[in-house]
Amino acid sequence: MTRRAFAAFFLLVTLVASCGTLAGSPPPDRAQQGGARATPCKGTGDDFPGDVKLARCLTEWFWANRFGQSGETYRPITRFVAYEGNDGPDCGGQQAVPENAFYCPYGHFVAYDAAWLKAMYDRMGDGAVYVVIPHELGHAVQAQLVDDFRYNVQRELQADCYAGATLGGLIQARALRAEEGDEEELLVNLEAAGDPTDAWWAPDAHGTPQQRQGYFAQGYNEGVGAC
Repeated sequence: MTRRAFAAFFLLVTLVASCGTLAGSPPPDRAQQGGARATPCKGTGDDFPGDVKLARCLTEWFWANRFGQSGETYRPITRFVAYEGNDGPDCGGQQAVPENAFYCPYGHFVAYDAAWLKAMYDRMGDGAVYVVIPHELGHAVQAQLVDDFRYNVQRELQADCYAGATLGGLIQARALRAEEGDEEELLVNLEAAGDPTDAWWAPDAHGTPQQRQGYFAQGYNEGVGAC
């Protein structure tokens, strides 16, 4: 998904029946009606570096607008750090791990293993970037709101919902458009992203594949207020 289409996202428009479905276009959002909206984001996202840059820019633009509608001010992340393997930044004294992306509240930044994300990008299309980055920036949004989650899985599923709401909102704003792509391949990767068991009480729980897909769909279909 870019100013050109991102093929992989369209699969999320037809998620498995048990999770509900995403409409072909999200329902009109009062804040997003009225034609394409100009954004400060440059480039078309025609390659991996371009897509990463554009996904970050558009996601933060979306949240700045949402906060502004509520009379609040969105605080952009301070850094957007690419690393590889074991060379990532630490977060509150905890070292980054390979094949991961994360938001760090100590310093209010996002970091990602670039080789890992590039491998997903090459394997399943640019949709990987437009799911991972909005999810991590969703955690940055949580840090600016009331963060009173009892379990980690609640935090993670809300970030999935925020990611869906972000992409739906960007499509409504015509900053992005979706096209049909390799649906089967993306579904396999989405399934792999979920926890193997429903151990919702675990400190690192992120949700089952069905839960993660369902919360993403909820955000996409219903907007930020549903998250």
